[in-house]
Amino acid sequence: MIGVITLFYVEKNTNFGKHHNLPTTNNQLMCNYMGFKVSKEQNLRLKDLEKEYGADIVFKALQNGFEYGDWGIVKANAAINDIEIINAHWEFIPPWIKNTEALKAARKQGIPWLNATAEKLLESKMFRDAALNRRCLVPMSWFFEWRHIHINDAKKVTTFPYIISLPAKEYFYAAGIYQPWTDKETGEMVNTFAIITTKANPFMEQVHNVKKRMPAILTEELAYEWIMEDITETRVQEIINTALDSAALDAYPIQKEFRVLENPTVEFEYAELPALVK
Repeated sequence: MIGVITLFYVEKNTNFGKHHNLPTTNNQLMCNYMGFKVSKEQNLRLKDLEKEYGADIVFKALQNGFEYGDWGIVKANAAINDIEIINAHWEFIPPWIKNTEALKAARKQGIPWLNATAEKLLESKMFRDAALNRRCLVPMSWFFEWRHIHINDAKKVTTFPYIISLPAKEYFYAAGIYQPWTDKETGEMVNTFAIITTKANPFMEQVHNVKKRMPAILTEELAYEWIMEDITETRVQEIINTALDSAALDAYPIQKEFRVLENPTVEFEYAELPALVK
């Protein structure tokens, strides 16, 4: 990360979910927790494009998706063939949701729109248009997942939280889609987004060993193509279903109380936990 480009666009942090006191769900689908290592040089880079993200852009060590807060996303600025970083509400809200009351009702039905499934993306009434016209990148330095283990052949499954990262990179990009949404009662508009998930690679199958899913993590070349180029439906599917090499990932267990810790990323050893195999 070298240098700073001073022209950039930032939208204010709305904290939409918290502001409207909307209910959450206790679901543990994939991917619902992520984090970002904020450095002194607050820049994001995509090939030869580089942007500074200001203090208004939301990045932090732990973001709980079920708090329905904001997160910084990267999207194309086609007018100047560049990128822009904006805050967006982490929960893809489709346009047929009329207001916050309707959104509350949807959440009570256990419908968290934090993720979009890669395999069904273009078949989905909700996600198809965004996949073709509003693609974005979701920067993260790590994400969190639970591993389910039968300890000593016990019938009861024990879950252990893990943090997963790409050790060679300070941050990486997951494929995302975004949707501007307007509350038809109040007129308030927010950008909303979902992270695309795909089948786990062999390494992640050991960690997320029930659902066997992972974020669609893109190489820099694929990330650039995802938001900067006009791609066909076939190419959309190819990009989000391109398996990340297992060798690029690392994972280690963390404390079960990580959500309330000042530093949620500290490694924690469980004597009974079998090691992962690379």
